[in-house]
Amino acid sequence: MLSNGSEPKGLRIDDSLTIPLDELVIRTTVSGGPGGQHANRSRTRVEVVFDIVASPTLADHQRALLVGRFGSEVRVGCSDERSQRRNRDVAFARLTERIADALRVAPPRRPTRPTKASVRRRLEGKKRNAVRRAGRQIRPDD
Repeated sequence: MLSNGSEPKGLRIDDSLTIPLDELVIRTTVSGGPGGQHANRSRTRVEVVFDIVASPTLADHQRALLVGRFGSEVRVGCSDERSQRRNRDVAFARLTERIADALRVAPPRRPTRPTKASVRRRLEGKKRNAVRRAGRQIRPDD
């Protein structure tokens, strides 16, 4: 997720892409829901915003993929934990996963032909059904 070292340098998406932390906007707010004074007073909810269009780190093809998927920015929030630090780590992990999934391109499907045996089985089944249906017809007596 984050690069090694005392101070994290960026968000490592894959081998070819690491987003510097100065390109991310990190906001903290009070977390909603029950929890009494701690939840009402502590700014533990973390929201991370990445501006795709303004990022100099992204290559053109990466930017096009992300803009097509998310629009001009990616926004991830987390208020699962009581600690702001843990919420920040979870939000970074979610952002990393979302960007990595959006950049993953599925290989094109190569059409295949059915095997001779499967074609033979299909045709035999069709013949069996045709004989069965023909046996259901009511024929007038001659």
